[in-house]
Amino acid sequence: MLHSVWSHPVAAIKDGERHSRLSRLRDRMQANGVAATFLGPSENLRYFTGLVWHLSERLLGAVVTDEKLTYIVPGFERSRVEALPHLPGDILSWEEEENSVGLVARLVGASGKLSLDDSLPLAFYHAFAEEMGAARLIDGGPILRMLRAIKSPGEIALIQYAMNITLGIHREVRDTITPGIAASEVARFIDQKHRDAGADNGSNFCIVSFGSATSLPHGADGEQILEPGDVILVDTGCRIDGYHSDLTRTYMLDGGDGEFERAWAIEREGQDAVFEAAKLGAPCETLDAAARNAFAQHGLGPDYRLPGLPHRAGHGLGLEIHEAPFIVRGNRTPLAPGMCFSNEPMIVYPGAFGIRLEDHIYMTEDGPHWFTTPAKGPTEV
Repeated sequence: MLHSVWSHPVAAIKDGERHSRLSRLRDRMQANGVAATFLGPSENLRYFTGLVWHLSERLLGAVVTDEKLTYIVPGFERSRVEALPHLPGDILSWEEEENSVGLVARLVGASGKLSLDDSLPLAFYHAFAEEMGAARLIDGGPILRMLRAIKSPGEIALIQYAMNITLGIHREVRDTITPGIAASEVARFIDQKHRDAGADNGSNFCIVSFGSATSLPHGADGEQILEPGDVILVDTGCRIDGYHSDLTRTYMLDGGDGEFERAWAIEREGQDAVFEAAKLGAPCETLDAAARNAFAQHGLGPDYRLPGLPHRAGHGLGLEIHEAPFIVRGNRTPLAPGMCFSNEPMIVYPGAFGIRLEDHIYMTEDGPHWFTTPAKGPTEV
């Protein structure tokens, strides 16, 4: 198979780690009475096998049983799959007129239960249910998410490297941006800088907002031009070996706006409250509550009311930019070593401005650690 050239100072994920992941998956399968797990063309497939594939109407994935790893592949795509990096395993191909889910069913056996990747489209679920019966299908999402939520040292190192790249680019933007510049020009600059740094495909995403558009959490449609005195919000990230960075900074080029500076200080107070609440064993929802309580002390909120925090205080990240654990009310999942998640309790003042400062935390046996140092002031990143 083909292998890409790796030029980063941090190591890519190796096959040995993927074998270990499969071993843990098999342990969970046995504990839950599952005969096999089907991994669809998703980040789950990449996580366990290293194979990166796009979703289409044709079934492609991998069947994991107690003893084997078997790839299910459209016949005309077999040579391409063979050329891509992936863990060794049998490859079973199916032709266009054949029943692809029937191929999976034969591997599962006549009575075993099949755990399905929860990233599969509903159409595939219905095909499996028709072939095997719905009673033999279980949602594999909880098992897969639980395994992926605990990051290895290698995964944390990749995320850290990606975060360092993006933070450096944020600083370059802050040092070069001037009134009159278009948001699209800033986004192109950020994308090129990510490409220059060796990110997988430049910027994985980029939100650049000026002025009142910063009060829209995911940005405004159309072009924006930076005016003197505008609030600036930049939210961007990249991928290294598939692992994400995701950082947001909000600032003004010049100080002196007392209302913005007071709001910015409250936002940082909310970030600090989340960090302080991030204790091993603490339910995820208590971190969201800590941010809202901090804001309530300043008359913001309560709950999701504006001005205040309109969304959850954070999300996990790894091979997906939004994955478990989610820092949100109702999530009782206890924090554990290896969990990585954002700390971004945005404050929105509708029609005026918004402030989102986003850094990420990883949990260790010693408690929480920052991937990046939070911003120091309302004109800094």
